[in-house]
Amino acid sequence: MIARLRGKPVAYTPEGLVLDVNGVGYLVHATPTAVRKGDSADEIAVETYLHVREDTMQLYGFADRRERELFVQLLAVSGVGPKVALAVVSGSPVAELRRAIARGDAARFQAIPGIGKKTAERIVLELKEKLGDPALAAAPDGSGEHHVVARDALVELGWTLLDAECALAEVDAELPPEERVRLALKKAA
Repeated sequence: MIARLRGKPVAYTPEGLVLDVNGVGYLVHATPTAVRKGDSADEIAVETYLHVREDTMQLYGFADRRERELFVQLLAVSGVGPKVALAVVSGSPVAELRRAIARGDAARFQAIPGIGKKTAERIVLELKEKLGDPALAAAPDGSGEHHVVARDALVELGWTLLDAECALAEVDAELPPEERVRLALKKAA
């Protein structure tokens, strides 16, 4: 298996990043963070995963080991292939995705194109024990549930799930949900 490549990014195509390694161009389906690494660098290193099927071999690239590990664990979930797994890993930072799994937040995954309700629930169910760090789950004071309440309130107001998550990340997590929503709305205005 090709686990890591170091080379010069020579092209960006709709299919991914072309990485020149000693004169050989590798087409790597990469996460946005891996692509950003190559934007201003002469040489980059990407963690990779080689997906082999009967009819094709595809190389997937990641900015770091944590992204690749989550990708591989997502592939173990029934109904999740490499394109969906790459979409999940590309959608948010790994720490946020792990936190969503630990909290049982299937809605976080439903917001990703190509993932329906059943697949999102399966991701959470099958990975919760493997990835779910108890420290990431909802705190006894209910702050985890407060985050979900605030996020869902913004979604009900017409925000996308990703926009709501981003806006709430900029607001103090210790505040009550109503105050967090008010501050997020105020910053957006």
